[in-house]
Parts: sequence; structure tokens; C-alpha cells
Amino acid sequence: MKTSSLPTLAAPVNRRDFLKLSGLAGGGLALAFYIRSGDSATAAESATGDFTPNAFIRITPAGKVTIVSKQPEMGQGVKTSLPMIIAEQLEVPWNDITIEQGDFDAKYGGQSAGGSQSTPSNYDNFHLLGATARTMLVEAAAQTWGVPAAECRAEKAAVLHSSGKKLTYGQLVAKAAALPVPAKEAVKLKEPKDFKLLGTRVPQFDSRAIVTGQPLFGIDVKLPGLLYAAYEKCPAFGGKVVSANLDQIKALPGVKDAFVIEGNGKVKELVPGVAIVADSTWAAFSARKQLKVVWDEGKVAGESWETFVAEAKAKAAQPGARTLRKDGDADAALASSAKVVTADYVYPFISHANLEPQNTTAHWKDGVMEVWSPTQIPSIGVGLVNKALGIPADKIKLHLNRAGGGFGRRIGADYLVEAAAIAQRVPAPVKLTWSREDDLRHDQFRPGGLHFLKGGLDANGKVVAWKNHFFTFGEGGSPGSGGGLSGDEFPGRWIANYHAEQTMFDTGWPMGPWRAPGSCVFAWVIHSFIDELAHAGGRDPLELRLELLGSKDEMPAGGGGAAAKGKQGGPPYNVARMRNVLKFAAEKAGWGKKKFPKGTGAGLAFHFSHRGYFAQVAEVTVSKDGQLKVDRFVTGVDIGAQVVNLSGADNQVEGSVIDALGVLMFQELNIERGRVVQSNFHDYPMIRITDAPAKIETHYLKTNYPTTGLGEPALPPVAPAVCNAIFAATGKRVRQFPLSRTDLRWS
Repeated sequence: MKTSSLPTLAAPVNRRDFLKLSGLAGGGLALAFYIRSGDSATAAESATGDFTPNAFIRITPAGKVTIVSKQPEMGQGVKTSLPMIIAEQLEVPWNDITIEQGDFDAKYGGQSAGGSQSTPSNYDNFHLLGATARTMLVEAAAQTWGVPAAECRAEKAAVLHSSGKKLTYGQLVAKAAALPVPAKEAVKLKEPKDFKLLGTRVPQFDSRAIVTGQPLFGIDVKLPGLLYAAYEKCPAFGGKVVSANLDQIKALPGVKDAFVIEGNGKVKELVPGVAIVADSTWAAFSARKQLKVVWDEGKVAGESWETFVAEAKAKAAQPGARTLRKDGDADAALASSAKVVTADYVYPFISHANLEPQNTTAHWKDGVMEVWSPTQIPSIGVGLVNKALGIPADKIKLHLNRAGGGFGRRIGADYLVEAAAIAQRVPAPVKLTWSREDDLRHDQFRPGGLHFLKGGLDANGKVVAWKNHFFTFGEGGSPGSGGGLSGDEFPGRWIANYHAEQTMFDTGWPMGPWRAPGSCVFAWVIHSFIDELAHAGGRDPLELRLELLGSKDEMPAGGGGAAAKGKQGGPPYNVARMRNVLKFAAEKAGWGKKKFPKGTGAGLAFHFSHRGYFAQVAEVTVSKDGQLKVDRFVTGVDIGAQVVNLSGADNQVEGSVIDALGVLMFQELNIERGRVVQSNFHDYPMIRITDAPAKIETHYLKTNYPTTGLGEPALPPVAPAVCNAIFAATGKRVRQFPLSRTDLRWS
């Protein structure tokens, strides 16, 4: 059998990567990304007529069109939106397409879901991919008829000639597969004005399977001879097993084995613990209740959240350990300000609380570790298994399952390497399932933080000074994911006298990216404090924000005096886009045109993150007994020139609004003696339908910029918009998450 040669993956695919065409089994057609140019395309043949899985597009002689989705799907809709781009350029009706989830494989290029990067990193390539296939099919038809390709057009999975002749794609694949690949410059992309699919509302491809309970998720995996595992870890972060009643556990009904995994120190994600393997999840979980472990809890057991909070408050007025940015002289400007506003903002550690708990199925057989996992970045999981267990990467086969929520949690693949470590000791496939308690107590948490702020206003209410001493958490001298505040973060670069500094608490608490890392809390702190400054200066909050943004169209990264020596990594900030989307959202919300009675009010905020420019307005009612209801929430969106799937985009924005509101209202983790106090949804509540906004509006401002993602940038401005509206309604300022820590009652 001949196969198409595939170069070693050297780097993620980008817009300059080469496209090649491969003729496949039975005369079919497949188009795939190749990572390096200069390799000749070769045909693949198979006596069975099967297609090799090295393509994104497959068209059989019968005319069946299959598009492979390479990115992990976790509810963000990427399994639908990215294939829509190919289908648009390929000229195939959406209802005639089959979508397959691709496994982790270098032939697909970069495979990840995180940072709202799936759309911007694939958008141009996928247009070219579909258009190249269409161009080849049109050329095949033109040669068949002996006419110029310019006289032919593709439509509804067929090529039509101006004379009325027609050939289906299935009839053309054999000839198209033998044609040379046209140069990229020779491929004509459809113009946006001619799009028929992009920008329309398309349900998620898996919707029917989800609502009918089809096995899509990692937790649904079933294999012949499958065993089930539970894994008990020390309640205090970083603890180790001293001893356990393994013999008693092994004697329990349904239990096949029980053993200690020491953790080899090669990867911190493989935490020491006790594995119980049984013939059902119920048997494993039941046996776990009888497990008795003596733990060496280690040094982290002496650390508690409240201790760190007290230390931060004691050190707030002292110089920070590190200067993030220093422009002008903030202290002098504050001393000469007409008015000075001080405020302390605090937010706790929180969990991702995925609806589907962490899980992975693994099978160690004949020197190969085969894994089925709902992971966001499969390369991380493969790397951990390789490093922790010494299994060569080419002997690790990873199948991607749909994930029941990600939000950054499934980037860290601790659950995956745990499953592989257990499977290496068991002569059968093993599914590891975390309990809800595991999920809350052994998450990779969004770090908490404390901000001690001072702002100075002149006699006209203009902001002339800003100072922030930020306390964060980290390990080994580096902040935890989402704990690093850039010196370029707004309003740094905009205020002449600006001083941001950071003090970090070094701890062994596990931390990881949480939806819109950093931005998810920095936006709340920054735009709540800006609102405080606006009211203190007698300014309209919209007016002050526009004044702060200024008249420049772009703010370059960097600057900041002594802090600018190659340490400012922030992207250029397109101020014009932010000004425009802020005005756009305010207009859609009718900002300044309504009069709100006491107990009701409106607030606004904006934020730039993950390449998206977002502004939001909240309208709220707070009852006299302090009960909050978000009556209306308006979002202005600038993610560039094209919304791929309007239905999916709305879902992303509305989901962000509800997710952010739930965090603001309810969620916090208390960490005492190095362990999480909360255990399940009874003491870590999720937002309910009755708490969701009565009305959510999303408005898209199309701009002539590259299309970017939506999964994260819609979330950061939500909390400050709501909190600013609460102040407008009640005169009470929210400076601590969650809302339950603030008395909103008014009279």
C-alpha cells in the first residue's frame, strides 16, 4: 500500500503553511495541511477502498463529503464552526456533510482548545483548504469537458458549466486527485459578500446526539473488559502516602486491585495517592469510603487563605516586591490631587467545576499506551505520560473525546497521567473517574488576589494618578496562571503617573488557567475602581472611560521606565476599536437616556483580552432586603470582519455572561491548613436559571480586522458592569467576591 509521506511536525500550522492534495483509496479525494513546503504530494491507494486519516476533507466516489474536526470540542462549538469555513469555500450544503472528530495526530497540525485561539489560528488556512479543493474539482470538470475552467462554477457539491452540463463531486474526485496542486495565489477565495453559510445560525453538530444521550463524552467510553478506578489523594496539597489498609480494600466486593502510586517527581501533575481498581465505578467509589490512609501532609498543610489575607493587609502600604510598571511620580501626583480615592479589592480562589468530572480511560498493552480523554491540549497529556512513565511519545495513542466543559481546566492533564499510571499496573483497560469532591478539592484553581488601590483626581475630575499594590499567589518565584498582571494592562500606558507593583505569596497550592485567565478578575478590579473615580469626580462613567482611552488610535506595548527592560509583553492596543465598541454598546443599551428609580441602576465596563474588544452594560434591580436581579445585559462585540456561526457566537457570549455572573454571586473556596473546605455543589453553588439575567442582548460590530475568538473575551467585563450597576442602584460598592460577602440591603 502506498501512503502519503508526512513530514515531522515542527511547528503549529500558520497561514503560510503549504497545502497539498492527496488522491486516496477508491479514487476518492483528500486534502490535508502539510507542515513544510517542498514535499511532493503522493497518492494513497487501498485495496479496501478505505481512506487514510491524513486529511481534513474526504470525498468518496459516491459523493459523501466528510470533514475532520481536529480541535478538541468542549461545548464551545468549534466542531461546528471550523468545518463551516471549509464547507463555505468547498460549496457543499451543510446538511450533506459528515463531521468526524480527529484523534491527536501530528498530521493535523496544532490541536488545542484554549485562549480563544481556535478560530484565529485556523481561519485563513481553512478558507484556503476548502477553496483549494473546490478549485481542483472545477479544474477536473473543465478538463473532462474540454472547456476553460473560467466557464465553470461549483455549487451544491457539483460543478456546472455555462452550457448547463453538470458533474457531481463524486464523479470528479478520481480526476481531481491526479491534478497538480495549484499555487496558493491561483486559488480564488469566495468573497464575504457571497457567503451563504458563514454568519448564519447553525446548531452544534452534536446537539442531537447530546440530547438523546449518545456516547460522546470521555465519561461515556466503554471498552471490552473495562475496569474502573478511583484515586485517593492527600486532602492537603502535596501530601504523600505513609500507609494504607490495602489488604482490606482488596477483599471488598468488586475490587480487583488497590495500590499506592508514589509519584516520581518527574511531573508535579502525578500526585501521590492510592488507586482502587474495580469492576464498576460504584464498587471503586464504595471501596474508597472504607479506605484508611496515613498521610504525610507536608509543609503546605500549614498554609491558609486567611493568613495570607492578613499578611497582605499588613504589607499593603509597604513597597511591593516587584515593580510591574512605573510612569511619572504617582506618589507626588496623589499628594497634590484635588481628591484621592482608596479601595481594597479581594477575590478568592475558585474551581472550574466542570459538569463532567475529570476522567480518562487508558489501556497499556504490548508497549503501547492507548488513551481516551476529554483534554483541551492533547500534546500536554502525551508529554506528561512520556515524562512521568517513560513511554515514548510514538507509543502513546490519544483519542479525543468531547469534554463536558473545559474553561481551562482540561489544559492541565493531571487526570490523564493518573489514568495512564494506573493502567500501567493493570492488565486491562481502565477508566479513571474523579468524584465531584475530587474535582473541587484537587482542581488547578484560579488564584485569588488582593489589590490595594489609590487614584488621584484633579479639580475637573480627571484621573491624574493611579497606584496599585497587587498581592498574588504562585510557586517557585512565578505567579500562578492568571496571577500575573502585565504592566501594560489598561490603564497602564494611559495615565502619566502610574505605579503598579506586585508581591507574591509562594505556595504549593495548585493553580491553572480559568476562563480568560487574569482578565477574568483584573477587569473587575480595574473597571470597578474607574467607576469609583468617576463618581468621586462627579463624572459620567462612560465619559470618563472615553477620556481615559484618549484620542490615539493605537497604544503600543512597552514603556514604563525601569520596568520596561524587555519585560513588557502586552500586545498593541487598538484604542480606536475599543472606543468604537464602547460607544456602540452604550448606544445599544440607551446609556444616559433612562431614569432609574432607587433600587435600580445601570453600569458599564469594557475590556480587551484574547484579541477581542468587548463593552458591556448591565441594568439591575436590588430589593431593599439586598436581593439582586439582573434585568438586562447588553454586550457590544468587536471580533473582526466575520462572525462564523451566529448561533454559536450568541451561545458563547450568553454563556460568558451567565458564567461570570455565577462566579460573582456565589463561588469561593476557603483553603485552610493546605486543603479546600468546600466539597460539592451544596457548599459551592452554581448559578440557577432564576439568577440569570432576564434579558441578554448581543450586538456585533463588524470591523475590517482578522476574525478572532469568543470563548473568553466576553467574560471579563461582566462582573464590573454588574457591580457598577449595583452601586448606581444602591450606593453600595462591591469590593469582594462573591456578592454574599457584601450587604446589599438599602433603605
